[in-house]
Amino acid sequence: MTKDREVPLEKIRNIGIIAHIDAGKTTTTERILFETGKTYRLGSVDEGTTVTDWMAQERERGITIVSAAITTFWDHEGRHRINIIDTPGHIDFTAEVERSLRVLDGAVMVFDGRTGVESQSETVWHQADKYGVPRICILNKLNLIGADFEASLKSIKERLGANAAPVTLPIGLEHEHRGVIDLVKMKAYTYKSIEDNKLTEGEIPADLLGEAKKYRHKLVEAVAEFDDEALAKFLEGTEPDESLLKKAIRKGVIAVKFFPIFGGDNRTAEVQLLLDGVVEYLPSPLDLPAIAGINPKTGEKEVRERKNEAPFSALAFKVMTDPHVGRLVYLRVYSGKLSGGQVVYNSTKQNSERIGKLVLLHADQRELIDSAFAGEIVAAVGLKDTTTGHTLCDPANPILLESISFPEPVISLAIEPATKSDQEKMGLALNKLSDEDPTFRIKSNLETGQMIIAGMGELQLEVLVDRMKREFNVEASTGAPQVAYKETIAKIAEGEGKYIRQTGGHGQYGHCLLRVEPLGRGEGFKFVSEIKGGAIPSEFIPAIEKGVKEKLDNGILAGYPMVDMKVAVYDGSFHEVDSSEMAFKIAGSLAVEKAARKAEMKLLEPIMKVEVSTPEEFMGDVIGDLSAKRAQISGTEKRGVMTVILAYAPLAELSGYATKLRSISQGRASYYMEPSHYEDVPRNIAETIVAKAGKVEMARGN
Repeated sequence: MTKDREVPLEKIRNIGIIAHIDAGKTTTTERILFETGKTYRLGSVDEGTTVTDWMAQERERGITIVSAAITTFWDHEGRHRINIIDTPGHIDFTAEVERSLRVLDGAVMVFDGRTGVESQSETVWHQADKYGVPRICILNKLNLIGADFEASLKSIKERLGANAAPVTLPIGLEHEHRGVIDLVKMKAYTYKSIEDNKLTEGEIPADLLGEAKKYRHKLVEAVAEFDDEALAKFLEGTEPDESLLKKAIRKGVIAVKFFPIFGGDNRTAEVQLLLDGVVEYLPSPLDLPAIAGINPKTGEKEVRERKNEAPFSALAFKVMTDPHVGRLVYLRVYSGKLSGGQVVYNSTKQNSERIGKLVLLHADQRELIDSAFAGEIVAAVGLKDTTTGHTLCDPANPILLESISFPEPVISLAIEPATKSDQEKMGLALNKLSDEDPTFRIKSNLETGQMIIAGMGELQLEVLVDRMKREFNVEASTGAPQVAYKETIAKIAEGEGKYIRQTGGHGQYGHCLLRVEPLGRGEGFKFVSEIKGGAIPSEFIPAIEKGVKEKLDNGILAGYPMVDMKVAVYDGSFHEVDSSEMAFKIAGSLAVEKAARKAEMKLLEPIMKVEVSTPEEFMGDVIGDLSAKRAQISGTEKRGVMTVILAYAPLAELSGYATKLRSISQGRASYYMEPSHYEDVPRNIAETIVAKAGKVEMARGN
C-alpha cells in the first residue's frame, strides 16, 4: 500500500462530489468506486448498500448526512490517486459541504439532467465560488423520463452565470440513452447494459455528427482564450487537436473560469470518462498556488509550498467520534510530512499536541499508516484540543491558515432526559455531538431551567437526537422551543409589606414600604434605600433587597422574570426583639408584589433582527409573510443576484420559519436571525399568554 500512497503529488486529486439533494452524488461515488476496483458490486441508495452512506440514519432516509472520505486509484496516463469526499445535499447539513469545500482542490458538481440547476445547487455553487474551487459538471439521469439536456445546459449558464460548455454529448435521451460522444476526441462511446463495465469506442452516428460538430465548435470557442496556441488556431479558423484542446480546458478549469460539462447516466460505465476528466482537468495540489496564512508571532503574511520538503501545515476540518478508536480529527495536509507520535503546534489555540495514530479513511473503514504527506487527507487519533477550523503546524515554523466560517443556528428545541440516569449521559453525548458539528449548539435556559439545542434545521436536530439514542444509549424527549418572555411595569406605584408572627417566645416582625418605577428598555433592575432616621436598621436593608429580587426573578404576572424597573424602600418599622432578616425578606417580597400589581404590569417579548436573502421573484411573498408575522420591514438591499430583506420580528412568530420560507421560495431563499431587543407584547396576545400561565388578569390593579 505504501508504494500506492507515494504517488507523485502531480498525480493526486482531492475532489468532492457536491450537488442538490437527490441529484445522484452518492450513486456517482458508488460507480466511481466500482470502476476503480474499490468495490466489486455496485452499492444502491435505494437498497441501503452504499459504501459512503454508512450511517444507519443515512441508509434509512436515503440521504447523505455526514461527508465521507474515501481513497481510490485510477489508471489513466499513469496511476492517479483520487481522494473523494461525498457531501450531503440537504441545506440542514450545510456545515458538511462548507468544511469539505474548504479543503478540496477540485469538485465534481452533479446536476439532475431533468431539472438542471436546483435551489441547493445554487447554494453549493456559491459556496464553491467562495473558496475558489475548480469544478467539472455532470448532467446526470439523462436516461430517465423528462431528461432535457438543452434546458439543463441553459439553466447552468443563466442561473449560475457560469462559462460552461459540454465535453460529452448524450447519445439518445430517456430510455433510448445508450452512450455519449466525446467532443474532445470526436468519438462515440456506447455500452450494452448498466452492468456492463466496458465502453465500446466507435465512430459518431451519422445522424448526430452535425450536432457534435456544432457543440465542439462551442467548446473550442469557450476555452481558446485560456491557451495562446489554441487561440491562434481558433483565430486562423483551424480546429486545435486533442492534446491542445485538453490543455486549454485544463487551464480554464484550474483558473476557475471554465466548467466542462459531462452528460449521461452515472450508474453506467460512462463514469470512466468522468474519471478521465477528473485526472485531465482538475488540479493536483501542485497546480494550485502556495497556501497562504499568517505568522501568529509576527502577524505577517506567510506562504507554504505544497511540497513534502516544506514545513508541516494542516487544517483540521472535521471531528468524529469513532466507537473503536475514539475521537478522530480529519486533517488536510497542505505542506510537509506528518508522522504518528509527532508533536505538532496548534496555532489557533496556541498549544502543542502529540499525534497518536494516523489513519487513511475508506468511509467507515480505517487503515493505519505511519505517516502522511503533503496533499493528503487523513485522520489523526489522540488530539484532544484540536477541533474544526484549527491549524496544526511545525512548532519551529508556526502558521495560522484561514479557518472555516459556519452559519449561525436558526432553530432550537428544548430537550430533557427521559430518566435521572440519562441526565449525565445526555450532557456527555451532547458535548460529543457539538464537537463533531460546528452548527450544533447547546445552552441552558436559566429562565426555564431547560436544556436548549440549536441547529440549522429540524431535520438536523431530529438526526442528532436519533444519534444520541443509538450511539450513546440516551433516551430524551424534545419539546417545542420556548420563548423567553419577560415582565415589566408601566407606571410608578407603591406597596406595603407587613410580616408579623407572634408565637411563644420570640416572634417575627418585618414591615416596609416600597416604590416601584419603570426604567428604559434594557436597563435591568435597580434597588435603592431612601430610609432616613433609622426607621429600618441598615442591617435589614439587604434582606429586603433579597426578598424583592427573588419575587421579581420568579415573575408576578405570568411567571417570567421582571426587568427594567427600579425599587426604592422609603419607610417601614421594626421591633427591637422580634425583627429578623427572614421577616424583612418576606415583607420585601409582599410589598413589591402589591406595588407591581398597581403599576400596570406588562409582558415583553424578544425581537429578532432578521435578514432574508431571496431571488427577486419571491420578494413580495416573503414580505407579505413577514408582515403577517408582526414583523417591521426596515428596508431592502441588493447583494449580487439576491435581494436582502431586513426586518425585526418577534421570536414567538418565527417558529418553523425555515420550513415556511423554503416553501414560499421553492427553497431558494435563506435567512439569518439574531436577538435584537425586547418590546411590549400586544395586549390581546399577552392576555392569552397570561391566561395560559394561570396567573392574575392583566393590569387590573389590586
